[in-house]
Amino acid sequence: MTVGTQNFSFDRLLKMVDELMEDKVITDQVLGQVGYSSYQPIYYEGFDFKPESEMTKLIERADIMITHAGVGSITTALQLRKKVIVVPRLRQYGEHVDDHQLEIAQAYRQKGYIEIAKNKEELAYLLRNINSINFQNYVPEKSTILSSIQDYIANI
Repeated sequence: MTVGTQNFSFDRLLKMVDELMEDKVITDQVLGQVGYSSYQPIYYEGFDFKPESEMTKLIERADIMITHAGVGSITTALQLRKKVIVVPRLRQYGEHVDDHQLEIAQAYRQKGYIEIAKNKEELAYLLRNINSINFQNYVPEKSTILSSIQDYIANI
C-alpha cells in the first residue's frame, strides 16, 4: 500500500486497512508506506518513505496494490501488472485541496485498469472479490506533446 510522497496525511486509508485486517477481511501480509500521515498501523508494518528503486522492488513482490490516486503510484503498479485498488484522497475529508484524485481514478477505471474504493465497505468488497475482477492490461498512452512532435516530423 502507498499513500505517495506529497506532504498530505492519509490517515483514513491507513485506518481502513488496519480495520479490515482486524476484521479478518485482509489476512495476507500488508506493508504500507504511510508517508506524512500521523496514523501508525497496528496490524501491518508501516514505513515513511523508501527510495524509488526499493519501492519498485516492494511493488514487484506484491499481489495487490492499494494506493492513493497519484498518477506515478498507479502507473508504476500497472506497469508491473499488479491488481490495483485506488482509494482517492477526497476534499470532503481534508485529504487534498480538491477532488482531482477522484477524477484521475475515474479515468483509469473507465479503461478497466483499476478499481476504486471510496470507503471501507467498498474496499472490503473489492478485496473479497479481487480474483473475479477482470482487470484490463495497461496500455500506456503517448503524450499529446510527443504525438504532436512525431506527427510534425513525419510530415516534413
